[in-house]
Amino acid sequence: MTPLLALAVPVGILMGLGLWTLLALVPRVGATRLASRVAPYVADVSPEAREFLDRRPAEPLPFVGGLLAPSVRSVGRGLAAAFGDDDSVERRLRQAGWMLTVEALRGRQLLFGAAGAAVGILTSVGVARSVAVSPILLGAIVVVGVAIGVLAPDQLLSRAARARRDRIAAELPTVLEFLTLSLSAGEAVLDALRRVSRAGSGDLAHELSTVVAQVNAGVALADALNRCADEIQLPALSRTIDQLVGALDRGTPLVEVLRAQAQDSRDDAKRVLLESAGKKEIAMLVPLVFLILPVTVAFAIFPGILVLQLGF
Repeated sequence: MTPLLALAVPVGILMGLGLWTLLALVPRVGATRLASRVAPYVADVSPEAREFLDRRPAEPLPFVGGLLAPSVRSVGRGLAAAFGDDDSVERRLRQAGWMLTVEALRGRQLLFGAAGAAVGILTSVGVARSVAVSPILLGAIVVVGVAIGVLAPDQLLSRAARARRDRIAAELPTVLEFLTLSLSAGEAVLDALRRVSRAGSGDLAHELSTVVAQVNAGVALADALNRCADEIQLPALSRTIDQLVGALDRGTPLVEVLRAQAQDSRDDAKRVLLESAGKKEIAMLVPLVFLILPVTVAFAIFPGILVLQLGF
């Protein structure tokens, strides 16, 4: 097989899949099926109707997808064993605020893995045409591409979850002070939470709006707050909610509790900032010792060496 043919085969397959997908997205002309009209009305009592409604309206490659479904499920189980169970992935999705399911994330990992494999194959073909290399090295390039494609969505999810938790921790003292002001003005706890969720635009305000929506749907306030703390798993937020729920159960003044928690959150933020500054100080020694100091010494010694070479 020539390199041009090896490049043309995957490109042709990708082009065919793209054209087939575009063709599947074209709206069909004709009357709606009876099952499509009846399924929304019997979805509460019929598992088959719910499964029918969960299907995509335009699914490309239905036959090939049915044949590859067992293999895809096996790969999904392998990804779950390698990157954590579904519960940890679902928790990180909730922490990151992504509107994705675990299955959608696994599918994204498979898609990125296939894209990495395609890039690895193209890179291997280009390298093989340029220089003579070992087939083991070409296979290693493909494996590295697949690994990067599979690992990228999981790493992006972990980074997004960590960044959102950091933003919530930074917003917590301000939100607690706002709640303290609202409660001091005579508002109830739920009204204060509703006011903060409407006035704020950050991630913590969004979480409080979710709590308020759950309370309006009939969930108890303590249960909604505990559920929020369990999903976010931020120590400062969990500690604050525990104190708030305890104060609601015992009837203790909430203003003092929230004010103390706000001060504790600010102290934690200062401690984290000092720790980060200490780590950055050590990290800044690397360019100082290996870059700035050698350049300074070179500028100080070079004129003397030049004078000695000239014989003055």
